[in-house]
Amino acid sequence: MVPASFGPFDPSNGNRIIHGDNLEVMSTLPGGLFQLIYLDPPFNTGKEQVRSTISTQASEDGGREGFGGRRYDVTHRGTHSYQDAFSDYRSFLMPRLEECWRLLRDDGTLYVHLDWREVHYVKVWLDEMVGRDKFLNEIIWAYDYGGKSKRRWPTKHDTILVYVKNPSGYFFNSDAVDREPYMAPGLVDEEKRAKGKLPTDVWWHTIVSPTGTEKTGWATQKPIGVLKRILSASSREADWVLDPFAGSGTTGAAAQELGRRFVMIDAHDDAVGLMRKRLEL
Repeated sequence: MVPASFGPFDPSNGNRIIHGDNLEVMSTLPGGLFQLIYLDPPFNTGKEQVRSTISTQASEDGGREGFGGRRYDVTHRGTHSYQDAFSDYRSFLMPRLEECWRLLRDDGTLYVHLDWREVHYVKVWLDEMVGRDKFLNEIIWAYDYGGKSKRRWPTKHDTILVYVKNPSGYFFNSDAVDREPYMAPGLVDEEKRAKGKLPTDVWWHTIVSPTGTEKTGWATQKPIGVLKRILSASSREADWVLDPFAGSGTTGAAAQELGRRFVMIDAHDDAVGLMRKRLEL
């Protein structure tokens, strides 16, 4: 349920973190407000997603041994989890995507982040819902970390579907996007090598480091570098950005760094508490 204190949305009130069911919350928001909407919905893995947060401190008598024989004390800070299994994924996701489409500006862009389990179905559903002409890109986010199966090709990528509200009038700023080193620098001149190349639709970017400062402990946290690239390309400074499955609040963190305004929605108490602390709201 949407909390009774939520009330009508007023864009002049600034950034918002909203605790509630995203379908109900989105139905109360004004249409055409958001320049960019990013969704990282449950992937329908069929299992519970669990992630624990720990902190470490160097100690000669610590119970964990690290690199070079150094020892550490480990403190368990908490566990975040949610059930990721749906008997009818379409009935769950599509009404939410319909609301997202209503909320997009005419020159706005929708990013839908999925994995191999459901992405092909969702692509067909979205084509039916908004039209194939609204499809802009299929972005492959590739990474190389964690366990690797020896019984099949290891799955080490996610897919981000990109749709635009108006195919002849959407906003995209390639000049604002971070550049990458050329894979064959000897084939380009010095000026191009120094500038770097514009990323293609395949993004090699590491996951959130399990021991890095960016890690929040949220089970499905995405790296802020991926979100900053998305926001830089498809929104302007002071534009409104929406994340209906906000989780750890990475979209909001990227928006804060880039000067965008945001609305973050999540139904989980842990997620809302985490975001309020991370985004200082």
